[in-house]
Amino acid sequence: MRLLLAEDDALLADALSAQLRQAGFDVEHVENGAVAEYLLLRQSFDLAILDLGLPMLDGLSVLKRVHAAKPSFPVLVLTALDDLESRVTVLNAGAEDYLTKPFDFPELEARLRVLLRRSQAASQAAPAASTLGRLLLEPQARRASVAGEPLELSPREWTLLEQLSTHRDQVLTKEQITQAWSGDGGEAGSAGAAGNSIEVYIHRLRRKLEGSGLSIRTVRGLGYLLESGEAPRG
Repeated sequence: MRLLLAEDDALLADALSAQLRQAGFDVEHVENGAVAEYLLLRQSFDLAILDLGLPMLDGLSVLKRVHAAKPSFPVLVLTALDDLESRVTVLNAGAEDYLTKPFDFPELEARLRVLLRRSQAASQAAPAASTLGRLLLEPQARRASVAGEPLELSPREWTLLEQLSTHRDQVLTKEQITQAWSGDGGEAGSAGAAGNSIEVYIHRLRRKLEGSGLSIRTVRGLGYLLESGEAPRG
């Protein structure tokens, strides 16, 4: 149970880290939001405890960015803010739970274990990771990598890549792409605007898939096809 604790109060962080380790957690403590974001997006954790009042990058910004990249990742927000507006904002930003300071450790531990149970249940029901050529897709975390190097994908790019891989060796129509984008909840935009920008996203994905052993072929008048083999350069 690997846990990231993002808390800038050194005394609280030391005490909390010790209690969490006694409870069986492998704790990584960071003191600012910039490092928290970097580690959460690039390393593997089971869950995170996030203070809102972090230096360098505030906790709410960290939460939003992590939730955009890993929608199912469980985060418990720990903060002194106790007003309704703050709770609603944090939960809408992607937090799974919210606990105000001061708090009792047994309650925090119980909430963390509930988050872990939910996450594990969702993981068991989620689609497994898959490999296509040198491309690794991790649907639960909405991550992709080529030969071990992570791909930086926007929400629409991820959805497009996921749809192409699901329909591998089949033509994916523009209508199917537009429909998938409309239900993605990622980047804003009308269905018509999405349709007009498909070529732009296809072009971006082609560049990002270089070295993957895959290419995206345009089937004129029909749509797009993900197939084995590198696209010709030029």
